[in-house]
Amino acid sequence: MLREKGLKVTAQRVAVLTALSKEADSHLTAEEIYERVKVSSPEIGLATVYRTIQVLLELKIIDRIYLDDGYVRYELGHVYEDEDSHHHHHLICVKCGRVMSFQGDLLEEFEKRMEDKTGFRIQDHDVKLYGYCVDCLKKKI
Repeated sequence: MLREKGLKVTAQRVAVLTALSKEADSHLTAEEIYERVKVSSPEIGLATVYRTIQVLLELKIIDRIYLDDGYVRYELGHVYEDEDSHHHHHLICVKCGRVMSFQGDLLEEFEKRMEDKTGFRIQDHDVKLYGYCVDCLKKKI
């Protein structure tokens, strides 16, 4: 991935990407990434993790997401999809806070109609659906 984007493969970049790939559904904060990276690379600093995150964001190798919990979180991007593809979406349990990702672009037709009607070219969207996860439902909320 790094070479395809024209980047050098550095230990720091690999460590950040490894941390994100090992916990793909965790949606880690920069500090959480740092905590995982320093286990295998104790010499790495938090500032280096932040700089690495910024480079990976700019190249769209990772994505920044906001899950309404006051934190900026990161996840692996969709680097092999074409430029106009959309991200996956999130289901958020309002009881326990669990976040689950789901695929599917149900807004494709709506976006097309909006583009035709307004001339506005939509590049992306973010869908967050709130409700109760299976575990909370089993506990009868």
